[in-house]
Amino acid sequence: MNVNRRTILNVALATIAAATLSAGFTGCASDAPPENRRTTGEFTSDAALTAKVKSAIATDVGARTAAAINIETYRGVVQLTGFVGTPDQASKAEAAAKKVEGVTAVDNQLKVVKGS
Repeated sequence: MNVNRRTILNVALATIAAATLSAGFTGCASDAPPENRRTTGEFTSDAALTAKVKSAIATDVGARTAAAINIETYRGVVQLTGFVGTPDQASKAEAAAKKVEGVTAVDNQLKVVKGS
């Protein structure tokens, strides 16, 4: 093995080792109390629910309205925030979120603003 290949291999191995060590110290650290921490599976499930809720709202209320709605999911509880143009849009968005399988509750914080 020539010097260039050996140097590249050593740098690559050192980089991988440093990244692994760094992830071990910082990747799993959390200031949240244990009862508020999500497992990787819970985080992934919440992300999937968020995507399904966004799609359901876009289908039932419209893509333009859905784009103005922020969706956060934590352990199956969906929070809707943002601005909509009518109370009917806010109600339909909440109803669309509630019908998604896996959603346990919906916290509708949408604000109705004329002209949205």
